[in-house]
Amino acid sequence: MAEADIDDLIEVIEKEGDIENIPTSLPMMPVRDIVVFSDMLLPLFVGRDKSIKAMEECVEYDRYIFLTAQKDAEVEKPGIEDVYDIGTVGRVQKMIKLPDGRIKALVQGIVTAKAVSYVKKRSFFKVEIQIIADHDPDEMDISVEALMRNVKENSEKLLALKGELSGDIGDLLSHIESPGKLADLVASNLNLRVEEAQRLLEMNETADRLKKVNDLLAKELALSTVQAKIQTDVKDEISKNQRDYFLREQVKAIHRELGESDEKLAEIKEFKAKIKRCKLPKAGEEEAAKQLKRLEQMHSDSSEASVVRTYLDTIVELPWSRSTKDILDISRAQNVLEQNHFGLEKIKERILEYLSVRKLNPKKKGQIICFVGPPGVGKTSLGQAIAKSMKRKFHRLSLGGIRDEAEIRGHRRTYIGSMPGRILQGLRQCGTNNPVFMLDEIDKLGNDFRGDPSSALLEALDPEQNYEFSDHYLNIPFDLSNVMFILTANIADTIPSALLDRMEVIRIPGYTHQEKIQIARTHLLPRKLRDNGLIRRSITISDKAMESIVTEHTLEAGLRELERKLDTICRKIARKIAEGKKGKFTITRQNLTRYLGPPQYMPELDQEESQVGLATGLAWTEVGGETLYIEVSLFPGKGELLVTGQIGEVMQESARAALTYTKANQEPLGIDKDAFDNHDIHIHVPAGAIPKDGPSAGIAMVTALVSAFTGRRVNNKVGMTGEVSLRGRVLPIGGLKEKALGALRAGIKHVLIPEKNKKDLYDIPKNVKSKLKFTCVRDVDQVLKIALEETPADETPARETKQA
Repeated sequence: MAEADIDDLIEVIEKEGDIENIPTSLPMMPVRDIVVFSDMLLPLFVGRDKSIKAMEECVEYDRYIFLTAQKDAEVEKPGIEDVYDIGTVGRVQKMIKLPDGRIKALVQGIVTAKAVSYVKKRSFFKVEIQIIADHDPDEMDISVEALMRNVKENSEKLLALKGELSGDIGDLLSHIESPGKLADLVASNLNLRVEEAQRLLEMNETADRLKKVNDLLAKELALSTVQAKIQTDVKDEISKNQRDYFLREQVKAIHRELGESDEKLAEIKEFKAKIKRCKLPKAGEEEAAKQLKRLEQMHSDSSEASVVRTYLDTIVELPWSRSTKDILDISRAQNVLEQNHFGLEKIKERILEYLSVRKLNPKKKGQIICFVGPPGVGKTSLGQAIAKSMKRKFHRLSLGGIRDEAEIRGHRRTYIGSMPGRILQGLRQCGTNNPVFMLDEIDKLGNDFRGDPSSALLEALDPEQNYEFSDHYLNIPFDLSNVMFILTANIADTIPSALLDRMEVIRIPGYTHQEKIQIARTHLLPRKLRDNGLIRRSITISDKAMESIVTEHTLEAGLRELERKLDTICRKIARKIAEGKKGKFTITRQNLTRYLGPPQYMPELDQEESQVGLATGLAWTEVGGETLYIEVSLFPGKGELLVTGQIGEVMQESARAALTYTKANQEPLGIDKDAFDNHDIHIHVPAGAIPKDGPSAGIAMVTALVSAFTGRRVNNKVGMTGEVSLRGRVLPIGGLKEKALGALRAGIKHVLIPEKNKKDLYDIPKNVKSKLKFTCVRDVDQVLKIALEETPADETPARETKQA
């Protein structure tokens, strides 16, 4: 409100209005969106025809005009029913005719009145009015004074919140003594709806009207207080943002002056370029754009920005579309395999078949290959040879001891330090999406309360699912269908069945003595000479010395111990050369002990001669095939059975089944009928520190028992493998190839196998079959006929047999 308007209003309030001089018939003008109160100064722009004529006509009535509010502001030509009956008699203080025909007028409210009847309706409205006088209380009691004071104070507070309070307004409020005039003044300045303002106008009891105004004023004050707080907060935030923006612009200007670029802008720009180069799938692009936008809005040093930055780094560094071109030259691949591996013909043939199919149909989903064999037989190097032959990148991931599912699927991105799974990390290191990916030691995968990693591997290894592999950290499907997965294990028994079902298992049983000698000559020795700086030195290892190293200083299916022995020899020679010794160095069988010490693996004394109660079985362990000696001793007792040697439940059951068969057939076997009643039986499997179990020692136990009770020696050159039933049938076993190699290493000449394992002889190398005699047996009678010597030993069944 302008200061001139305030002065006019003070003058109006101070001057006693001559209400008696107001004509009873006046022109009426409807007004929109406002209710005019008495003593209210109101500028009006009059534009409707009837309103213009009414404004012109009011000059004839001493500038008095009846103003009433229009019920619906949208009605352009209101009728009698469109306006309120009760309005305010106003007096035109100023009136100016505008060039466009409209009238600009300043009108002052005088008194409330009611339109009693309409005298004229055509060109403009003319009405008969009746003045409505306010009913002031007879005496100003304390409640009315308190109410007036409260209204004045709240009005000042409201104006102060809006920044409109001045000394003149304070004077205006202090000059008002009438509750009606105070109510009208405050109501005219509140932002009221037409309906609310009209109800106030129609209240002629001034105390009630003032009370109603007080309520509306309190509500408006509360709203204005909240609004002012919001505006203050917004203003503070805007001020802070403007200050931060100003400082950033200053920093940018300083960087530009120094010839440097803004680091954050450069980082965002670099991320955008990298994301574009990555050729992400649609879901990946959306997620990357979302995270990049978040990074732009964060402070560079916040912990959340660090998490987002690490996530974006992971996305842009993954090989979404980068791959190496396969070189599918079958002849070249065969040469690479021959250069790096001796023997293993079946495995090489399978690898070449895989590459051939890949060459003819590059889009074929590959079978997951799993190499199963003892340590040191070359499973990992086979994977490296495959990668080399195809010119693909190679990555090895050891799964041994992994128990957390997050190691495979990644950690959820909810904390600092989370990272993707080991598979995606490996691809990130390789930089291509089609490497040869070796998952080592799959049989040693564990699980606990943190999840089952083997279940997480199902999705990664299944060709029908891995084109959309879901990593918890990345949260974007990644295509693993181009990756060539190769798995390795020492034994297949501990691999989860669901995983095993998705693999093609290729068994690598181990090497014969001759193969080891050949590998040592062509591969291991040249490498060790090169590693120890002896490549140009004159060093020779004789054939007898190499054979002694293989047979007497190592006893394993693989090559690691042999490699270590050759490394030991090279180190000792390197020391001699470093000390100044020159000339040729020749390793013979006679001087081998100077380098490796005495032989560590000598044929056991039990093998030197055939004995009673001692049978040679064959076992299949994680380190390959081994001989298993079964000893039986008898001593006076009541027929109790004692089994020792740290054997598992399966072998204990085999011992009980063997004893039951022997008891049931003691007469045909030539055993005295009182022998079981008068003797306790002790079955022992030596090397007790090594746990032993498996269903293949049954016939060896029967043979040792029958030998102990009949006194017939067991042929020390005969090894046997097979389970026995209570009816004496020989049941099939597994791992025949590994057991045959173990028998050959132990000096066995004749091997008895179940008849149902005859088919497995096809997989045994020819050089092994030429040195071992294999006999297929159907029942225990055939086993005993071959394994037991005809002539009984000096010991009798009733006496304790000689222990080994």
